[in-house]
Amino acid sequence: MTVMAGQNGDSRRLPDMKPNHTDELEKSNTWMLTEFNKPSQLRSLQLPDCLMPVRISRLTYTNSGGAILALGFNAVHKLWKWQANEGKATSSVPPQLWQPSNGVLMTNDKVEDAIPCFALSKNDSYLISASGGKSSLYNMMTFERMTTFMPPPPAATFVAFYPQDNNIVAIGIDDSSIDIYNVRFDEIKSKLKGHQKRVTGLAFSNVLNILVSSGADAQLCVWSMDEWEKQASKFLQIPPGRVSSPCAQTRVQFHQDQIHVLAVHETQIAIYKAPKLEYLKQWVPQESCGSVTDATYSCDSQSIYVSVEDGSVWVLTATTLQPRSRISPDAYFPSNLSSRIYPIVIAAHPSQPNQFALGLTNGGVYVIEPPESKGNWGVILPLENGAGPSFNLAVGLE
Repeated sequence: MTVMAGQNGDSRRLPDMKPNHTDELEKSNTWMLTEFNKPSQLRSLQLPDCLMPVRISRLTYTNSGGAILALGFNAVHKLWKWQANEGKATSSVPPQLWQPSNGVLMTNDKVEDAIPCFALSKNDSYLISASGGKSSLYNMMTFERMTTFMPPPPAATFVAFYPQDNNIVAIGIDDSSIDIYNVRFDEIKSKLKGHQKRVTGLAFSNVLNILVSSGADAQLCVWSMDEWEKQASKFLQIPPGRVSSPCAQTRVQFHQDQIHVLAVHETQIAIYKAPKLEYLKQWVPQESCGSVTDATYSCDSQSIYVSVEDGSVWVLTATTLQPRSRISPDAYFPSNLSSRIYPIVIAAHPSQPNQFALGLTNGGVYVIEPPESKGNWGVILPLENGAGPSFNLAVGLE
């Protein structure tokens, strides 16, 4: 294992950056960037797949942590379940690609050039999913399609369950609106209009009683869950020299404090503070690494896992965006002979903060964990004379 300091992790302060009180907690933990370049340096497992491998478009762990669900670009869902390890996902034991006894597949109506989306209910019993056609409600125990709704056009592009009622979902639409939809009564409770491009991300905060949405044009919006009125709007700050594509998959996720928002964009990841969307920090990969493909908080919100177009995965400290580790594709995918194969989606285990899963462009799904001897990602540098460098902003340097 090669340990390198300073690579792609130098600190820069932007003129309009605002201090974050949680940074004080991280000043005592200064991380040396750790490179993982060989399979022997970490634990990884490719999930077994007897179905046709197809580019993975969406990926999530079940809330129980015992299974992984993927949606391919062919509109077919795949569910892997762990029987061993007390039914918890692990890289040590392969899971079973599970199907009901009747052999039925959960398959969406497929439309070309669609933006696939899905969301699991909190109890893992129901799935709402769409691949450009009608939205479908599935029973996760039987894979039975219980009902369909909202036939396009326009198509659903993102879906999130309302935290207080599993019968209500927020659905981002290709026409830039958001529908607050009651599945049980098959009715739209409210239609939110404020985005200018298709909606590509949604996240609820119970603490602030708001919904945060993101659009393909890098716009973020905040909506009150009481009256469904827009409270704030802001565009991501595109880094100098970078160009944002008009159909970027901008996504949002709340920190476990349900106040800080992680915004994921092809040019960056950024942290904002809700409900006013105060800009705090930004991390940008080196241009030679390609674009950010996805990112997610770890389950304890202490780390952020970022997948990049060159096949690498970065582990950042969530409060400072300081890089802890860089995982080379050679470490988890040693047979990668094509630069076109890279992670397109990333998911964090719901109770194991150091475990995550990757969905690749070639259809492969991998579970990745640090070596048991280390227990976590990265190496903490000892402080000299009780002080160490303070990282307020981590930005990849060109």
